[in-house]
Amino acid sequence: MAVSPHIFPPRKRLPSAGSFISPKLSDIKLVESLLVLSQEIQSLKPFQFLLKRNSLSIIRKIKLLGILFEELKGSQSASLFSPSSLLCLEEMYIVLQRIKTLIEDCFNGTGSSRMWLLMQIETVANLFHELTMDLSTLLDILPLKELNLSQDVEEVVVLIKKQCLQNDVASLDPSDCNLRVEVLTMLDRIKREIVPDHSRLLEIFQSLGLRDSSSCGEEIENLEEEIQNQTDQKSKFQVVALIGIVRYAKCVLFGASQKLDTKRRRNKSTAETNTPADFRCPISLDMMRDPVVVATGQTYDRQSISVWIESGHNTCPKTGQTLAHTKLIPNTALKNLIAMWCRDQKIPFEVTSSNEKVNSFVANKTALEATKMTALFLINKLSTSQSTEAANDVVYELRVLAKMDSDSRACIAEAGAIPLLVRYLGSDTGSQFPNLQVNAVTTILNLSILEANKVRIMETDGTLNGVIEVLRSGATWEAKGNAAATIFSLSGVQAHRKRLGRKTRVVKGLLDLAREGPTSMKRDALVAILNLSGDRETVGKLVEGGVVEMISQVVEVLPEEAVTILEAVVRRGGLVAVAAAYSTIKKLGVLLREGSDAARESAAATLVTVCRKGGSETAAELASMPGIERLIWELMETGTTRARRKAATLLRILRRWAAGLEAYSSTTTTVASSRIVLPS
Repeated sequence: MAVSPHIFPPRKRLPSAGSFISPKLSDIKLVESLLVLSQEIQSLKPFQFLLKRNSLSIIRKIKLLGILFEELKGSQSASLFSPSSLLCLEEMYIVLQRIKTLIEDCFNGTGSSRMWLLMQIETVANLFHELTMDLSTLLDILPLKELNLSQDVEEVVVLIKKQCLQNDVASLDPSDCNLRVEVLTMLDRIKREIVPDHSRLLEIFQSLGLRDSSSCGEEIENLEEEIQNQTDQKSKFQVVALIGIVRYAKCVLFGASQKLDTKRRRNKSTAETNTPADFRCPISLDMMRDPVVVATGQTYDRQSISVWIESGHNTCPKTGQTLAHTKLIPNTALKNLIAMWCRDQKIPFEVTSSNEKVNSFVANKTALEATKMTALFLINKLSTSQSTEAANDVVYELRVLAKMDSDSRACIAEAGAIPLLVRYLGSDTGSQFPNLQVNAVTTILNLSILEANKVRIMETDGTLNGVIEVLRSGATWEAKGNAAATIFSLSGVQAHRKRLGRKTRVVKGLLDLAREGPTSMKRDALVAILNLSGDRETVGKLVEGGVVEMISQVVEVLPEEAVTILEAVVRRGGLVAVAAAYSTIKKLGVLLREGSDAARESAAATLVTVCRKGGSETAAELASMPGIERLIWELMETGTTRARRKAATLLRILRRWAAGLEAYSSTTTTVASSRIVLPS
């Protein structure tokens, strides 16, 4: 069963009036609770930018009401309330709870967005008015004479009642109404492709207290949380449109900001968190939102693997095996694990249905046009940047924007970003400005996730060579790893895979990174190598470059990825690859005992190929391992369906070798006429 988004609510939502319960307390305890609650409301600050008049007015009334509760607390009549007085005070407790919750939710609550509050300002003002009227009604029916109050306190209560009745309709500040109309008008103009007036845009944002890049970034986060807080598609569209205008304003008014204010950030995005490798889709490299299992047993994000299959591919991207069918089976166990990890990391995780794309609500006209304007502004700014520092800030903003969604990637590429990014991929940039090189290659990586952009990147002069240069001689491991991830992304298109695999610099760069890089960068290199190994000619270059020796080095660190590559290499690489794989036989035997299900399956398949094509020496090498037959039997009992089949084949090969039957020779006819020279 998938984890419901209600299990881990992204933020506190305003409860309904019916969700508050009157306390079952003694008379004295009730008065004490009312006094404490009124003091808590008094300590809340009135709103600074919106609904200032409404919040200030109700907080003042509660402050005066606290005088009544102090009088009751010190009075002997506190333990002798009549039933009507007690009921009235209990209801007053509920009203005060609702007032406190409303103020906290609108201003102090986690995920509170000023833009969204502005859009809902009439509704919220009505809530303030409704609570004021409820308080007035309770004060009207409160039997003051029974409470034995002093004359001064009675006069205070009368004053509160008069203040409550001063406005018999909801009071809304005209400046708040005008501000809301201006924002709605600006959104409509953006929808009609009219660029907002920057001076007026600045005035609006300053009125909302959004006065720098950091506050705008926080507002975007709050709006992203608000998306999950909405249940209908129309409201989600409105929030996404607001995100678009805030992101645009952040760029054009305040510029980029590389440094993030960690004190003010409450939630992290997946881009800023070291997401576990098992939670990332092998195709997009993003965290999976809707993991599904394909026929080979591999897991991908539904959106990514659907695009892969719809593009005409009939193979598993990770293993290269032909898919027996194209049914996608939800991996609910992994989905639960990802949701729980996101909760621990304070990362928003929206669980979507199988036929609903995570970003399906992005496709609305206003948000799209705001994204286009943002991309165009950044590209124009980049093309005229006079300093490297300014260029780095803009490229970082492009990197972040390209991470968002497909619309953003399309807008950035269509605005002409790729040729401008190429200039920052060179070794000169890397040696002097390593952050700029990382941001540039990562932006290209993010853009390459969109299928249409893969063609743009491959066809833009200098882009591929620039990515290869970063792969070979990048200033940091992060730059090299992201260059390898870009190669992997581009190789998702078969024509690109052949072209990339024929470049010696690509093969050597990936192999070097797999040998020498940190674990996460090794993985980036290995998945790219696996994609390239789907082409037979490329496999030959990989073998010449020492792919088998590299696998022997990394198999203990990343066994599943390493053995999957080895399986593809020996299957397509011919006798030379089989001979090279001789040295890995015992390590493959260890994987049969200690590896994951996927690693054991690939190890068994590789051993079958090696033993069939490599002659009796390979079978003898495997048979010399202590307990090998028992391991194969265990795999036949507990492995995957394919692993059981391969294990049975492997067992037959070993038994034929052990028996010295001529039938074994018939299984090695491939090498009968051309003997392989195996290492001693």
